[in-house]
Amino acid sequence: MHKSLLGLIFFGLTMGSGCRILAPESIDNSKQNIAPELVQANQTAIERGKPRLVLDSVGWVVGIPSKLLLWDHRVDNHRITESTESAIAEYLAANELEHVKVRLNQYRPWEDAKRLTKNRTMAWPWRYSIGTLSVLGEALIPGRIFGGDHFNPYTQTIHLYSDVPAIALHEGAHAKDFSRRSYPGTYAAAYGLPVVPLYHESVATRDVIAYSQQTDDPDLERQAYNVLYPAYGTYVGGAIGTVLPPVSFPAYYGSVILGHAAGRWQASSVETVASETTASEITTRETTEKEAAE
Repeated sequence: MHKSLLGLIFFGLTMGSGCRILAPESIDNSKQNIAPELVQANQTAIERGKPRLVLDSVGWVVGIPSKLLLWDHRVDNHRITESTESAIAEYLAANELEHVKVRLNQYRPWEDAKRLTKNRTMAWPWRYSIGTLSVLGEALIPGRIFGGDHFNPYTQTIHLYSDVPAIALHEGAHAKDFSRRSYPGTYAAAYGLPVVPLYHESVATRDVIAYSQQTDDPDLERQAYNVLYPAYGTYVGGAIGTVLPPVSFPAYYGSVILGHAAGRWQASSVETVASETTASEITTRETTEKEAAE
């Protein structure tokens, strides 16, 4: 328990001011490794599943634990608005990810299986082993019911069930990260190892925060802190639980709580900056108007 507590304290400290683990940093994808076959097949980059009142309502209920965990009612709500769709579309366009497919609350395992065969940048042993299992898992445990926003690197497909732009961009950042890898299959397989996902998730989270700053979108930046920090906390808690199974439960939820605290602290600094900027603009305008009147 002592080691677990130290791990949680360390997480809390690193998530605070000056944190390098989640400090904003754009992913450099100047050298992309993408399959031309996927680009050619991606005539419609974003597809939306047809609304099914009963099915989507069941999915909303099933997603309640995730809503509570991230403290956002839009998580796994299966009702994705145009604002979230526009956000991911703009992100993909800005980063030249024309090979990536986005499925908004859509169930298409057979089409994803076809995309698996076209993803020739990934070595076939990875595609037809773990990649096949990933598509099979999506077919047998449909996100249309169980939710779970994610990016499948084997099919280069983003699956979204939450109406949260920051989450959509986070999955887009994973796609961006994989597009620059020379050995995407090995990189994807490594994600299944203990603790390793902390790196993948850190890279994606940092990119979203950097993107929000580059696009001068304080609302998106605050949302990223409020949602992605506690989401990262789930991976930290999972990593601690892997190393110290007896304390997995308190480590997991403790990390999420610390993630919420750190995220809200960071978000409050964005609000302060925005307020100070607004106040400065008002003062400048009043001074200009006064000089003009004189």
